[in-house]
Amino acid sequence: MDVDAFIEAQDLSKVYTFGTVEVAALRGVSLSVARGRLVGVTGASGSGKSTLVNLLGGLDRPSSGSIRVEGRVVSELNKRELALYRRHTVGMIFQSFNLVNAYTALDNVAFPLLFAGVARKDRLHRAEELLHAVGLETRRDHRPTELSGGEQQRVAIARALVNRPLILLADEPTGNLDSKTARQIVEILAQLNRSQGLTIVMISHEQDLLREYAHEVIRLHDGMVLAREATGSVR
Repeated sequence: MDVDAFIEAQDLSKVYTFGTVEVAALRGVSLSVARGRLVGVTGASGSGKSTLVNLLGGLDRPSSGSIRVEGRVVSELNKRELALYRRHTVGMIFQSFNLVNAYTALDNVAFPLLFAGVARKDRLHRAEELLHAVGLETRRDHRPTELSGGEQQRVAIARALVNRPLILLADEPTGNLDSKTARQIVEILAQLNRSQGLTIVMISHEQDLLREYAHEVIRLHDGMVLAREATGSVR
């Protein structure tokens, strides 16, 4: 065990069963992430990247191995404990923005706080602060269909941060964006890492962007860690 690790996965495996067929998405993956680091994970389609994020986020359980966050074994939490973990410890953003089309940007960001029992006035105030942080304060009353792809992803980032998580997990957050907008989104994440000390694990095919902004890049292949690269990034 790495005593300095904030996030630690040990011998992590995940096998999916489809009828009589078993598919190994992860095969003995071990990795550690120090607090306040921005770590990139890359690899070809089917390499296990999204499976890894889902396991770190408590959306799925490993077939074997363990996940620890601050020394707590996340992979052994019960359903209630996992729900609290997802609510308070991790925020997640995805390639598809998953916004509610009937809600304004402000209400989309504030929505998770409803389940945390936060009063409406406080929900909206915190949502306004986060929209300002991602540069969308003037778009607060616009619905997703009135926003560009980059703006929708910024709303999704603000929503992921509204519960003040310790960890942000980003699964292909630039996958649906053009190269200029993709860079803007990664710059926002890097700024959050620098200014707030937010620990970020970001999945991306954009290896050049990861090398430019992440402290470390982990490359997966066929469900295994193929390589780890310290980038020396100071962005």
